[in-house]
Amino acid sequence: MENFTVKEGKTMAIISYITWIGTLIAFIMNNDKRNSFASFHIRQTIGLTVFYVVNIFIIGRFGGYWISGPISLILFVFWIIGLVGAAQGEEKKIPLIGDLFQDWFKGIA
Repeated sequence: MENFTVKEGKTMAIISYITWIGTLIAFIMNNDKRNSFASFHIRQTIGLTVFYVVNIFIIGRFGGYWISGPISLILFVFWIIGLVGAAQGEEKKIPLIGDLFQDWFKGIA
């Protein structure tokens, strides 16, 4: 990836990891001028958000919080990995599920 592309999209990539509102803001900012680095991280964040919502509202409700608690902790660690990757200017995929996010949301960002 070109250094200019990373430098230009780094702010949007970092903003995308700041709650779902940050993801929405980064998505809107990235619509004007598509940046592949920012798009990568926006897709990762959208995937994490979807998994988090499913974990809280479905697994937490029907499977119990003994199951959803550890899953939330794992998702938090994945969020940290993504945020650090964005801050370092790397396209670091989230372990285990990052490829899925890139495939599922390739048309979004």
